[in-house]
Amino acid sequence: QVQLVESGGGLVQAGGSLRLSCAASGRTNSYYNMAWFRQAPGKEREFVAAVSWNGYTYYTDSVKGRFTISRDSSRRTMFLQMNSLKPEDTAVYCCAADRSVVSGPGPRDYWGQGTQVTVSA
Repeated sequence: QVQLVESGGGLVQAGGSLRLSCAASGRTNSYYNMAWFRQAPGKEREFVAAVSWNGYTYYTDSVKGRFTISRDSSRRTMFLQMNSLKPEDTAVYCCAADRSVVSGPGPRDYWGQGTQVTVSA
């Protein structure tokens, strides 16, 4: 089993920044692909960004140029730097890990519990 724990959410004004972290522990190795998803109230879960085990990155169109995904040298902690935040970015952000799938919607092997991001106008 792999455990994923997110941190770094909070309340920020529009135009501000937040940095989310996702720490992986348990029976993990560094070859997992990792991704961020978000779910706003009343909406379906949405793919946000992904980073492959070997460093390739992918973003949904609405966050390109504003969000940056990365992972540390151990490849067990992933980050999402969110700049120029908008009220429509408000959601619960969850991280996920998968041995095969890199980007896009759909199931993953492991999920975190999520962290709330609220952007006020």
